[in-house]
Amino acid sequence: MFFKKDKFPIRKDTLSNEERIMIGILFILRAALVYAFALGIWYKHWITLFISLTALLLTFLPSMIAHNYKIKLPAEFILITTVFIYMSLILGETKGYYAKYWWWDNMLHTLAGISFGFIGFLIVYSLFKTGKIDTKPVFVALFAFCFALSIGAMWEIFEFNMDSSFHTNMQRLETGIKDTMYDLMEDAVGALFTSFIGYFYLRGVKGSGFFDGIVTRFAKHNPHLFRKK
Repeated sequence: MFFKKDKFPIRKDTLSNEERIMIGILFILRAALVYAFALGIWYKHWITLFISLTALLLTFLPSMIAHNYKIKLPAEFILITTVFIYMSLILGETKGYYAKYWWWDNMLHTLAGISFGFIGFLIVYSLFKTGKIDTKPVFVALFAFCFALSIGAMWEIFEFNMDSSFHTNMQRLETGIKDTMYDLMEDAVGALFTSFIGYFYLRGVKGSGFFDGIVTRFAKHNPHLFRKK
């Protein structure tokens, strides 16, 4: 369930059925991004070309970070990140889902808050468990919340620059600052949800099997991050 760099295990017989499905979905999504990029070139639709290329490169970002910091990410992280990027940039922007479905943007920002809150929790959790920082569970949860919200703010900056440079409409110019503020509030709701689960996890209350399972496997497959010096 954990992949090193951007490569999956070479021995296919060692993969579980769940891993095979994740690899298949990831391959299909990246192939769809390459196809969209090719269509952008063929029809000279430069916005589609740029968005699909940006989305494709972003799908490799988690693996690049994992490689640089010598960690193994859960397979779910890579897949969820790829799905989120596809839903946001391809379905949302090029297919117009933001306009077709009023809840599309709300859903994505809330899920992003949950996901990045979890990443923030894992970062400080490893420091907390090794004694590199001495703090209370509430501050671990607070860091996870702030980390997710900061990523959300960076995404809004990205949208602003896209709209300014390429005349897209990622920030819904017709609603102005309201769209940005609603996006940040939705990020905050998702981040708060993860922070609460993380807080109770540290207090010994096992409330989510999915959350508990990923934390346990992350620690198991990255022992160097949890080794006390």
